[in-house]
Formats: sequence, C-alpha cells, structure tokens
Amino acid sequence: MNPRERRAARHQPPNPEAEAAPRPRRRKAPITVEQVVETALGVITAEGYEALTMRRLAGALDTGPASLYAHVVNKADLDELLIGRLCAELVLPEPDPAAWGEQIRGVCAQLRDQYLKYPGISRAALAMAPTDLQTLRISEGLLAVLLAGGVAPQAAAWTVDALLLYVAAYCLEVSIARQRAAHDDDAWVLDRDELQRRLTALPAATFPHTTRYAAELTAGEGHDRFDFTLGLMIEGLGRS
Repeated sequence: MNPRERRAARHQPPNPEAEAAPRPRRRKAPITVEQVVETALGVITAEGYEALTMRRLAGALDTGPASLYAHVVNKADLDELLIGRLCAELVLPEPDPAAWGEQIRGVCAQLRDQYLKYPGISRAALAMAPTDLQTLRISEGLLAVLLAGGVAPQAAAWTVDALLLYVAAYCLEVSIARQRAAHDDDAWVLDRDELQRRLTALPAATFPHTTRYAAELTAGEGHDRFDFTLGLMIEGLGRS
C-alpha cells in the first residue's frame, strides 16, 4: 500500500475484520503512525510548531526522512494527523436545545486548551480541508448542537467554520505573543501597564479615543477576550 492509499484508509471507518487479520512478524518493530504523531507532538512541546519539519521529525525518530513517507504523504498530511489527534481528546455533548450556547462554548474551550498545550500548533489547522475522522467528528458535533439550538442550516454550517477559525487564530496569536515575550526586548507585549502607558502617551489630538480608553483597550484577564468573542457570535445567532 503506497502512502496515499494509507492516508485514504485512515479516513475510512475502522474495519474490524481487517484489524483482526494476522500480520507477519518482523525482527525490528516498525515505526507506526501513532509513534510519528506522538514524537511530532513532543518536538512541538519542546521547540514549538515552527521547528517541526519532516527532517527534524525523522531525527527525533532516529530514522531517515524517506522512512516517514511510508506513513505520511507530506507535511500537510502530518498536520492533519496532529490536529486529528488533538480533536480525539475532545468530549462532545449530547445536543441540548436549552443549553446549546453553553455547549458551543464548552467545545471551543476544550479545543483552545488542546491547542495551547503545543505552542503554535493551531497554525496546522488553518486553511485545512479536514478529512480526518476525528476532526470531522468535532465539526459534526458542533453542527448538531447548533441545529438543535434552532440555527438555520446554512448559518450553522458557516458558524462551525467561523468558530474553528477563531479558536485556531486566537491560539496562534497567544502562542506568538508568548514566544515574543520570552525575549527580553519584547517582554512588554504581555505587560498591560506598559502597553497602557504607551497608548496614553500618544498625542491626544491625533488619537483622542485611544488615549481616553486605553484602560478598556488593554483590559482582560486570562481568556476574557476569547469568551467575549464567542459570546458575540452565539448571541448574534440567537437574534438572527
């Protein structure tokens, strides 16, 4: 089976009969897709997503890059496996028409927390046409919750896309900010007091609103802005 056939097979529901078929014994345990994914996550945890290349991953697995292509087609395929692995950790609720907004918040918060465990990994989810079954499971679950809440099908479909895009972008920005803050010269980007001082020091004649509302522009603890934005989206659907 070539790499593309392997990838296509991963996107099909499991076949119990095929899984039960005996496999020939080998002297050395081969590299598995699961091992590739776990090792890639280890590289990201230690060095960030930008450090993950096929060559870097092969080195971590103590093999050559060519060996990886027996399991993954290319970097895009690896990205899909990584996002699918994180999505597998999410717990989807049974759709409840009376609590659909909170259920959407809950799933998005779970995905956010998974992304933030691995610096920059949400970049892999951007511009991705998902075919991984675990990734599609999340889309299906969000769609089911929205439809149960009375959201029209087209609006629900686009909302799923918007939610996943926002979560990925939010997490990527957080990761970039943390990376910059790790350097002394850029530590101010996460220092609210310093940022507020810079805004209030602007010429008021040119930036009247920025200087007046510098406290509001720099406000927020933890994931306050994340929760606020999800609230805007959910409340907007409720009014439509």
